[in-house]
Amino acid sequence: MRIHFWGVRGSIPAPGPETNRYGGNTSCVSITTKADALFIVDMGTGVVPLGGSLLPQGFGKGQGSATIFLSHAHWDHIQGFPFFAPIFIPGNTFHVYGNARSSSMLEGILEGQMNPHFSPIYTLKNLGANIEFHGVTVGETFAVDGVTVCARANPHGSTTSLAYRFEEDGRSFVYASDAGYPEGDGPSPEMLELYRGADVMLHDCTYAPEDQETRRNRGFSSFTEAAAAAVAAGVGKLVMSHYDQDYADDFVDECKVRCRAELDRLGGADIELVAAAEGLELDV
Repeated sequence: MRIHFWGVRGSIPAPGPETNRYGGNTSCVSITTKADALFIVDMGTGVVPLGGSLLPQGFGKGQGSATIFLSHAHWDHIQGFPFFAPIFIPGNTFHVYGNARSSSMLEGILEGQMNPHFSPIYTLKNLGANIEFHGVTVGETFAVDGVTVCARANPHGSTTSLAYRFEEDGRSFVYASDAGYPEGDGPSPEMLELYRGADVMLHDCTYAPEDQETRRNRGFSSFTEAAAAAVAAGVGKLVMSHYDQDYADDFVDECKVRCRAELDRLGGADIELVAAAEGLELDV
């Protein structure tokens, strides 16, 4: 699997000179599988440049197909959806998976942001592509294009956010954004099993711990909590992401240095650490 990062900020886009290196777009990651299938994980504003990159391929001719996995429906994870160019082109097909009790409920959630008070597009029915919705049963394992997928729900403030594990040919990538563990508890045993031994784990690193102390009810993690989860699960590589929109690149650099020290302190000296940035690619 090849992982490409298109958006690594949380809450709202943060364009500007202080965020140029890591990027200001909100959450979006693409996965290209061994069989060249395309997965898109979350559709924050980072999905807009992803869409542009797909147009010279079959997607520009209505011959594209991709699978979209949504962690949850907060706007920084879906706000790029109405501006994703391939979704307007007839002939393209998208399967959307997300946390809902039914496929119709998931469709209704995305339809909601098309309300004319929010969007001139007005309705999903005005999009040209074929879109099929699939409610995810938490804990269920299913296969998509030869990849084994499992999702479990992390606490995220007053709601939950799905963490996904993708496995192909014995290699695994975990996506765990917007995780807000109860203070001092860390991931649940079930969630640790999802993380266990992942070759690459993207984990929410919204805050430095001193900011986390006053914002815990927002449902995010600090980089110290991400480091603890990575060590407890024995992952190979920890990827920091979903940085607070107010954190300049220089402060993200500082957070990475401090996260590295925390991994070492907890016994995770062998865990590689990467700070996600727009345009970064990783092979799993």
